[in-house]
Amino acid sequence: MAQITLDELNRMDRAAFLTALGEVFEHAPWVAENVADARPFSSLNALYDAMTATVRNASTDRQMALIKGHPDLAGKAAREGAITDDSKLEQSSAGLDRLTEQEFATFHKLNDAYHAKFDIPFIVCVRRHGKESILRQFEKRLSNDTTAERQAALNEIFRISALRLDQRVAAPDRLKVHGRLSTHVLDAGRGHPAEGVTVELFEVESSDRVRLISRSITNSDGRTDRPLIAEQPIPIAQYELRFGVSDYFAKQGTPASDPPFLGVVPIRFAVAEPESHYHVPLLVTPWSYSTYRGS
Repeated sequence: MAQITLDELNRMDRAAFLTALGEVFEHAPWVAENVADARPFSSLNALYDAMTATVRNASTDRQMALIKGHPDLAGKAAREGAITDDSKLEQSSAGLDRLTEQEFATFHKLNDAYHAKFDIPFIVCVRRHGKESILRQFEKRLSNDTTAERQAALNEIFRISALRLDQRVAAPDRLKVHGRLSTHVLDAGRGHPAEGVTVELFEVESSDRVRLISRSITNSDGRTDRPLIAEQPIPIAQYELRFGVSDYFAKQGTPASDPPFLGVVPIRFAVAEPESHYHVPLLVTPWSYSTYRGS
C-alpha cells in the first residue's frame, strides 16, 4: 500500500479517509469513523492517540468484538489464506507461514487451550517477535486471569495498529515502533576499518535451524551501507552474525596460518527490546576477536 501524507489525510473527504484507515484496527472501521471528524490532526502521534482513545473509551461489547475479530496465529484461517492482507504479512514476518507440522501442532494446541480459558484469540504483535518468543508469550499469558488477559490483548492490538498506521501515513513525526540493528568491523591489527568483509545475519529459529535475513559487505568505513535491520521492530529472537574474516585478511596480504586460525567469526546474541538500537561490532585480528553491545 502506498503511503499518504498526513496533510493529504487531513484534506480527504470522509469516504476516502475511511478507505485509507478503515483497517488499521482489524475488522473495526468504526475506529476510523469516530476520529474522521476530529481532523485536522497536527501530528501522526495525535492521530494515533485519538484512535487508541476511541478503543479505550468504547463499550466492553465493542472492545470484545475488536479482539475476537483477530485471527488465530497459524490457525486454520491463516493456513487457508482467509485473513486480511495485513494479517497475512504480519504472520509471515514471524515465519508462521513456514511452520513444520510439529510446530503447527504446537500452535494448534496452545490456541485451543487459550480459547478454552479466555474465549478470545491469542493476540500478540508478531512483528515484534520471532517464533520462539511468540510461544513463550503464549505459555506465559495462559497463566493470566481473564481481566488481565483482555487488557493484554488490547495493548497488543495498539502495537499492531501503530505499525499499520506508520506504514500507511507519512508525517514529520514518527511513532516509536522502529528498532535498528547495525554493525561495523575494525581491523584491530592495522588499526583501521575493515573494508570488504562479508557479513551475514541469521535468525536462529531452533537449535538446528537458522534463517538467512541479509548478506552484505562492509564499506570503506567498515560498516554495511544500510543497517542490517531498520524501519521496523527488531523481532525478539536469537540472531547470529557471521563475518568472513579469513577472506578479508587474505586480500590484505596479512600473514596467517594455513588453514587460517579464524575463518568465519560467528557472534550469537539475543534481542529483547524491539524498538531499541543494537550495534554489534567486531574487532578482529587473524588470531583474536571481541565484540560488545554498542549504541
